[in-house]
Amino acid sequence: MIIYENPDLILASKSPRRKNLLEKTGLRVNIIPSNIDESDFKLTPPKSYVKTLSCAKARNISAQNPDNWVLGADTIVVINGTVLGKPKDQNQARRMLEMLSGQKHQVFTGFTLSHLAKAERFTNVIVTDVYFKHLNADEIDWYLATGEPFDKAGAYAIQGIGTFIVKKINGSYTNVIGLPVCEVMEFLVEKGITRKNLPLPNVK
Repeated sequence: MIIYENPDLILASKSPRRKNLLEKTGLRVNIIPSNIDESDFKLTPPKSYVKTLSCAKARNISAQNPDNWVLGADTIVVINGTVLGKPKDQNQARRMLEMLSGQKHQVFTGFTLSHLAKAERFTNVIVTDVYFKHLNADEIDWYLATGEPFDKAGAYAIQGIGTFIVKKINGSYTNVIGLPVCEVMEFLVEKGITRKNLPLPNVK
């Protein structure tokens, strides 16, 4: 993994998916995972919960890196008021997929951009509706056997093998992966935190 001496952004998360999404825009991103204990935070309504956690993560790393822009983010899956985190084992992953099968659920991502030295902080929450196809037992067994569900909120990855599960979405696709890139970049562009003079793609 490349470590930049002067990164454009520090990501307060160990998520390789978030880092990859940001780097596709040309940003130089360093990862410094937040060490906050999420169990210390009371479960509140989804929007306030992900907002609170993203702020806490950004503050935690901003305190150590006051001269850098820091991005904290938190994503949860919610169905009928129930929050689905990462499954602890195969049985829990199966139950999550059975709950989501044939249903609509929502993905909430809160993100916070913070620069301590400039006394600037911006927080937002993006929500995406996700509609699953009906999954039969064989499909669930097959998907579990791939191993993909076990480190994903809601036990699926829309950008991976789990793409076959999702019939449609309403809202940000990258939000379901873990970061609403459009909304994050709107703020970064406004602040001038972008890579200039990037090579144009070779389109034939």
